[in-house]
Amino acid sequence: MFQTKNTILGKAKIFIIIFFTYYLLMINSLSENQPKTENFAVLTILDKVNSQSDIVEVEVGKEYRFKNLSINILKCNNSKFDDDPEVTAYMQVRDTVNKDQNKVFIFNDWTFSSSPSIRPFDHPVYDIWLKKCYS
Repeated sequence: MFQTKNTILGKAKIFIIIFFTYYLLMINSLSENQPKTENFAVLTILDKVNSQSDIVEVEVGKEYRFKNLSINILKCNNSKFDDDPEVTAYMQVRDTVNKDQNKVFIFNDWTFSSSPSIRPFDHPVYDIWLKKCYS
């Protein structure tokens, strides 16, 4: 009987160790798959009227004013792949001249540095392209 109790206790300890090891491995693998959000985004803004382009750095989560545009970058991610890195950002742009309350944002979507035409920024005066994200 004494030997049976030790066997059951030993099996329980092994089960607990295996469970926590599996749990820690799962949390580690899930955290590696999550893209790291960077702190700054670099944008190129083209003024189509006078053909002047400006490179601006926008802090993620803070509103940036450029002439009559209000730009807010909510997320900015770099891919983990080194051979062809993809930079993506969730961007909201508001035209401060237009006071139409029915349409709050002129752009509210993800943008991609490699393919800006997937989600084009459509404005009669300005074009905005995402260049890179960094911390």
